[in-house]
Amino acid sequence: MDESGWNERYGQSQFRYGTEPNAFLSEVAARIPAGPVLCLADGEGRNGVFLAQRRHHVLSVDLSRVGLGKARRLAAERGVWIATLVADLGVFEIAPGAWSGIVSIWVHVSEVTRRLVHRAAVAGLAPGGAFVLEAYTPRQIERGTGGPTDPTRLMTLEGLREELRGLRLEIGREVVREVHEGDLHHGASEVVQVLAFKP
Repeated sequence: MDESGWNERYGQSQFRYGTEPNAFLSEVAARIPAGPVLCLADGEGRNGVFLAQRRHHVLSVDLSRVGLGKARRLAAERGVWIATLVADLGVFEIAPGAWSGIVSIWVHVSEVTRRLVHRAAVAGLAPGGAFVLEAYTPRQIERGTGGPTDPTRLMTLEGLREELRGLRLEIGREVVREVHEGDLHHGASEVVQVLAFKP
């Protein structure tokens, strides 16, 4: 989906994926070292705001200016501040060694872009930094409870091990779990979850 599509999706008053953080991110957030965190494709900001509440300096990057506008409003309502940047992940530059944490929740971009982003994310973490990812696997297409229908945009643990070479995987698993996030992610879902660290 292009920028106008995401702006249209986020243009409604309600938060399309809710205002609470992703459950896997919430589970592992305490493992992210103190310091700046980059949230990729952060949409309406629920994950970035959650991490700001945990005293991280957060940069939320997304293609949608409308989504990030809602993210800033959510942050203000929660009494925190996040930095936002409208950018296409295909050309966004992740500064090397700059981040204590990089978060990728439901970032289903093209395969070419994903590989570039993951390579840059490995380089972008500071020593000891954490990479947190949850994504749908190709089996999710049959369930129809969220996510894209293009299998090349979905991920497997085997593929992520290759794309994230240079990180040590603390958690790497494919599971079926109930996902309830707003009106677009709802029901039993086939997901891959990763918590990995930069040596």
